[in-house]
Amino acid sequence: MASTPPRSALNLTATLLTASVALYIALVAFGNITDFGTNQAFVQHVLAMDTTFKDDDLMWRAVTSKGLQNAAYVAIIVWETLAALVLIYGTWLWARRDYARARSISTYGLLMLLLLFGAGFIAIGGEWFSMWQSKTWNGLEAATRVIVFTGVVLLVVQLTDRKTDSTT
Repeated sequence: MASTPPRSALNLTATLLTASVALYIALVAFGNITDFGTNQAFVQHVLAMDTTFKDDDLMWRAVTSKGLQNAAYVAIIVWETLAALVLIYGTWLWARRDYARARSISTYGLLMLLLLFGAGFIAIGGEWFSMWQSKTWNGLEAATRVIVFTGVVLLVVQLTDRKTDSTT
């Protein structure tokens, strides 16, 4: 029978920070599901590029099909929901002191968010669809906050002491 490894302050920090990110993204997904129209409008305007400078050299990138816009929005919500579930599971593993699996699962969940907000919102939304040009529908600042928050948590998770990992 394996003994329970001791909980270090850093492992406790990783637990609570992972739980914080899980809570955040679960609330984001819940909000997007229960108030579908608010952020649906955001995605539609970003993809349509209708509040950008309307440069002819860029406007060919615009996606004006409501079906494609809605599919993109639903994909974002599904990704957020999956990330929340992965991070909730990671939090549960941290709480159970299964540190090696907690670190691994939490890393995957945090990576999912870094990809969504980094590749999705900053690279694709911000640059490809020129969201940075919009004064009304610009989510770059919010995406940057999520990346910083998630990135700090990822660093803490990676710094946890591997010596306290379960050896079973």
